[in-house]
Amino acid sequence: MAPPWVQELQIPHIDIPITIDRMVPIMPAGPIPAADGDSLYLSNLDDVVGARVFTPTVYFYQLDSLNSSVPVMEMLGEALSLVLVPYYPFSGRLRETKNGKVEVFFGPEQGALMVEAHSEITLDSLGNITVPNPAWESLIFKFPNEEPYKVLEMPLLIAQVTIFKCGGFSLGLRLCHCICDGLGAMQFLSAWAATAKSGTLTTNPHPCWEREFFKPRDPPIVKFPHVEFMKIDDGSSLTMTLWKSKPVQRCYRISREFQLWLKSHAQPDDISTCSTFDAMAAHIWRSWVEALDVKPVDYTLRLTFSVNARQKLKNPPLKNGFYGNVLCLPCVTSTVSELVNDDLSKTTRLVREARNGVSEEYVKSTVDYIEVDRPRRLEFGGKLTITQWTRFSIYETADFGWGRPVYAGPIDLSPTPQVCVFLPEGATESNGSMLVCICLPENATQKFTELLCRVMMD
Repeated sequence: MAPPWVQELQIPHIDIPITIDRMVPIMPAGPIPAADGDSLYLSNLDDVVGARVFTPTVYFYQLDSLNSSVPVMEMLGEALSLVLVPYYPFSGRLRETKNGKVEVFFGPEQGALMVEAHSEITLDSLGNITVPNPAWESLIFKFPNEEPYKVLEMPLLIAQVTIFKCGGFSLGLRLCHCICDGLGAMQFLSAWAATAKSGTLTTNPHPCWEREFFKPRDPPIVKFPHVEFMKIDDGSSLTMTLWKSKPVQRCYRISREFQLWLKSHAQPDDISTCSTFDAMAAHIWRSWVEALDVKPVDYTLRLTFSVNARQKLKNPPLKNGFYGNVLCLPCVTSTVSELVNDDLSKTTRLVREARNGVSEEYVKSTVDYIEVDRPRRLEFGGKLTITQWTRFSIYETADFGWGRPVYAGPIDLSPTPQVCVFLPEGATESNGSMLVCICLPENATQKFTELLCRVMMD
């Protein structure tokens, strides 16, 4: 029997007992072009409020008992020390300057942090480790009593290696988003993995810092409204319903066949074709809002999503190896009624237009907007934000010498339940399927699942 086109994946509820054995600061293995007291400029795209977070990811590797003597911690630590020479900003810290911007500064006894831990259970006892699971939280190190969203004075790279009884292990990473976006993180991870695999420093491409590329214009020129950053008084039930209900994380496998079918079904009736992302984003947004039964129906909601703007920059282009933030968050607006009742093609067209609207001038306008009116906090009101990881070669990139990870990606969306993530499926035979992870109140999950598949019957 052929597998279903849309399949809800079970997330096992488990407890992972771990013991932390040691914490090791990792310093660059050689001289770096920064002395104690030096600082590095961060662009407004690096310093926007949404980037002042750590991005946690976990990677699982299955090693049999014959390989359990492999010195994983030592191999990863030595490779990281080598990679921290060209990627030396990861060995610094963030501090806030007088005008509220953050910068990277260098002082004594900084460096990245590696944590070694072990667990007396096996990887098999975790159940399905191909689906993001909030229960994996103990595999990513946090300091005792650490404040949420704290990035100042923190190590900018924190890695926890947890060895399981079977010999397999996990690598739990926290990278500060101010230092790199998703593609930048992939570039760094690729260098670290290639260096661990070869035993010698390997960087391709060579990293480029040069955040001054995105310095604001003088005077700033804001040509777009940038609704994505604007404060909104949430007059709908959406945000309150989510945050008060302790939403649960749900994950769905979306086959390639369904993605293609949806794309043709949602195609706007005009000349320009939509992308698979346009159709999926519109469908997920509509299903989510309808499942939450958002009121009032005349309230205007927002959808934002991340767009990599690297290829938009022509005058001049970014240098190869640039690993900073080059993300924009275009915004789509729609009333609840229009979103739920209009043809999917209409919403798909709005997503496509917003995505295509990210131009070189839009990027410059974003930088200047942040300079003029620096957002002080994340705005969640009436909003869903979709982050697309499907174009990241995260599984191929994370081969440190032990083969592809069984799973590579985030673990828990519930701290920010208005975020949805599109992930690549890790299986080599996935045939283009992807995972959609989203948060919902328990009493809305069945309706969302039905709506997600209902388009097949429309």
